[in-house]
Amino acid sequence: MSTFNTKAEEFLAQDRIAVAGVSRTKKDAANIIYCKLRESGRQVFAVNPNTDTAEGDTCYASLQAIPGGVDGVVIVTRPELTEQVVRDTVEAGVPRVWMHNNTFAPSSVSDTAVQICKDNNITVIDGGCPMMFLDFGHKCMRWMLGIMKRLPE
Repeated sequence: MSTFNTKAEEFLAQDRIAVAGVSRTKKDAANIIYCKLRESGRQVFAVNPNTDTAEGDTCYASLQAIPGGVDGVVIVTRPELTEQVVRDTVEAGVPRVWMHNNTFAPSSVSDTAVQICKDNNITVIDGGCPMMFLDFGHKCMRWMLGIMKRLPE
């Protein structure tokens, strides 16, 4: 099994996952990921400092504001915002980060943020999407990207 698959399965085995970048717009990638994780029975926490609610749930301004903390955070933001979320991850003691990349659109991955994770012993997935493990259509995409050697390592 590839390192990407191993890291992704370990990440998704967690019960408490935050999604940074969830917004008031229901069709955003972050919201779709958030809802799919919530439907799967995990405790999911929306993070966005610009709104109090998202998808009918409380939205937290930062990772540090989530009562009881989380086991991982999916980051679906612009790369320059990813760096701040990763700094919050360090302060909040979150051990896992997944920086989203929508194969056909801009990525959340920031080289600086990846290095911050590595420097602080945070397991980091720098690309791909959790939906590749949660949704049949996306699983097919993961298979195809694997053949094309376009998955993260």
